[in-house]
Amino acid sequence: MGRLARKLVGRAVRVARQDEQVLRRALLDHLGPDAAFLPTVSDTCPLYDHVNLQVGVDAWLAEDPNRRYETVGITGIGYMRYSDVTIGDIIQSAPDGMYGSAGIGSPITTNLPCGPDGETRACVSNGLYLVRDGADRLVIMFLPTQSGSQAEVMLQIVGTSLRKIEEVLRDIWRLAHERSVFRRQVISFGPEIWGPGGNTTPLNFLARPHVGRDEIVLPAALLDAIERQVVGVATHSGRLLASGQHLKRGILLYGAPGTGKTHTVSYLLGLLPEVTVIVISGRALGRIGEACSVARTLQPAVIVVEDVDLIAEDRTASPGEHPLLFQLLNEMEGLNSASDVTFLLTTNRADLLEPALATRPGRVDLAAELPLPDADARRALIALYQGRLVFDGVDIDAVIERTEGVTAPFLKELLRRAALLAAEDDGDGEGAIRVSDANVRTALDQLLESSGELTRVLLGGERQTGT
Repeated sequence: MGRLARKLVGRAVRVARQDEQVLRRALLDHLGPDAAFLPTVSDTCPLYDHVNLQVGVDAWLAEDPNRRYETVGITGIGYMRYSDVTIGDIIQSAPDGMYGSAGIGSPITTNLPCGPDGETRACVSNGLYLVRDGADRLVIMFLPTQSGSQAEVMLQIVGTSLRKIEEVLRDIWRLAHERSVFRRQVISFGPEIWGPGGNTTPLNFLARPHVGRDEIVLPAALLDAIERQVVGVATHSGRLLASGQHLKRGILLYGAPGTGKTHTVSYLLGLLPEVTVIVISGRALGRIGEACSVARTLQPAVIVVEDVDLIAEDRTASPGEHPLLFQLLNEMEGLNSASDVTFLLTTNRADLLEPALATRPGRVDLAAELPLPDADARRALIALYQGRLVFDGVDIDAVIERTEGVTAPFLKELLRRAALLAAEDDGDGEGAIRVSDANVRTALDQLLESSGELTRVLLGGERQTGT
């Protein structure tokens, strides 16, 4: 009885172990008994490019109507999500081995951003495609390889022919680049890229700005020069390249805070609807390498680096290494002359910039200083910001005279504050707000008085005396 009981238990264990190896048996049934010895090719991509790799796989699977596939997930091994497991490991695993309990379930997917306004696409983060491509049998596996800031996504392909596998991988990446969800979009890199379980949105899709030329109050010759270097080169890129002229260019916009650098950049981006735009600023300046990689792949492209002085400060200003500076310089100089990539750099402190960036040809082709608005410009800004306000006897000439040295945000706040004072005086009035000269003078006094010094500085107003 004891021997029979042990035999019965042993048989039950063997049956249970066979049931546990559902995934292994499915792979063997699909690839054949020699599956463990078939060639394998793996490739990885940064987490931010996962959505495009998914686009490439989906496009390749749909490219041939005779191509058949089944998608399955891997169950029973939770820690596989961040391991370096291969398809061969699963096939060769013994029943009691590390991957012997791997089973089949639904693939794990992650919704990743693929456009502005919250648009997402479901991407496989842990799963297998069992593919029948004519006489060829293939297995394609998605699996994260790491967690944390260095997270990557692995795509592994196993098949009966190495030539076929390499061809499939090339086609997937070709389709991923051709149909990239980044193309013709405005994207902004975040400061950190975390793996699954953390922040899985390493970049944001932004709406392309639309700023009219009448909203840009700059000297006409200056704006024409900026447009020519950015938009003109893009418009005539084919003829320029055919004539042996380079396309890559660097434009530096500098000036005091509030002079319109970001506003001008927004205007330029609105003129280039077919161009991919990558914006990096603040803590995300460390992503300059990723930004340039995307730009090279999806050119024509524009890389906007805001507050470039944060990484390109003159090396004599402080000791130590400046790796981000060197990377930016190398990226700007290292691009092929035929690369249709524009670097749009902005800074409030041109005096701190590394001379190699600001003066060396081949890096910055145009350094444009955006000046404080002169009298004519201040008059134009007041007309722009007036909106639907009704001026009732406002002495515009007096306002222009008293606002020497201020910036556009100062004038914008001046009119808003005058409108608020007028609305308070009007009580329960309706319709357009009527602003009197007294309202404007009171608002201007408030902004210019010594107690409002910090407000003036923040809004770009110079210290005034005798007013």
